[in-house]
Amino acid sequence: MKDIKGTTKVCGIIGNPVGHSISPILQNTLADLTGIELVYVPFKVEAEDVTAAVKGAYDLNIFGMNVTVPHKSNVIKALADIDPLAESIGAVNTLVRTEGGYKGYNTDILGLKRELDEAGINLCGNEVIILGAGGAARAIAFLCAGENASKVYILNRTVEKAESIAAAVNSHFGKDVAQAMDIAEYKKLNGNSYICIQTTSVGLYPNVDAAPVEDMEFYDRIKAGVDIIYNPSETRFMKLLKQSGGSGFDGGEKKACNGLKMLLYQGVSAFELWNDVKISDSQAAIVYEAMKKEMGIHD
Repeated sequence: MKDIKGTTKVCGIIGNPVGHSISPILQNTLADLTGIELVYVPFKVEAEDVTAAVKGAYDLNIFGMNVTVPHKSNVIKALADIDPLAESIGAVNTLVRTEGGYKGYNTDILGLKRELDEAGINLCGNEVIILGAGGAARAIAFLCAGENASKVYILNRTVEKAESIAAAVNSHFGKDVAQAMDIAEYKKLNGNSYICIQTTSVGLYPNVDAAPVEDMEFYDRIKAGVDIIYNPSETRFMKLLKQSGGSGFDGGEKKACNGLKMLLYQGVSAFELWNDVKISDSQAAIVYEAMKKEMGIHD
């Protein structure tokens, strides 16, 4: 039981729905490990109430907040300041208290970058396929271009959304690196060594028997993949990738990762921003085990 005092910092997460979030386990475990007097709770906020909720949180002296779907873009109008990269991406998931209001950051890309590094998946010089064109896909497309991927293909059912992301990425980096495509036209991609990042909700619990692409020929061309879904811990996208032909970049098995470590590391980055601390690898590993336990994941 946490010892809550008058000096305890209060942080939280706003979204809808938010009751299922495991961010409280993540952040409260980090607070316990570091000895920082902080408690973290979820706040359900309707779309039309985001601005009022952010103002209210500031007035209530809420120390910092995370933002999850569907508010990552809508929250920007309520901020006092925004990190330039988050502004370019058009999505914010972390609010840091400053004089006069909150400053917004995007730690999603930091989370994915650290997960990719840990898995030995190098974006530089490789072609990347992003499935989906929502807020997460937008952030990931910026990450891939920033890490010097040779090409970033954004595949989505609504091509206009993918085109919007591609245009923003190409404008920001001043190069023609991102290309939008209809997901139904995936066969036009005829390479054989792609990295694929799955950002849609297809395959999310309880619809665990679905994948955005079912054709095994598609997965034969992928060398490594990440599904940012973490429930279930092994999605159909991951299963199809593991079952496909060919090998990974190192000649061994193909790497198929879920999004739990992305969630871990984006939360670690947020905690570091709030508290001006550095979380060690060993501390992050303890938090990761706590998250898996909360989800009932057993290795």
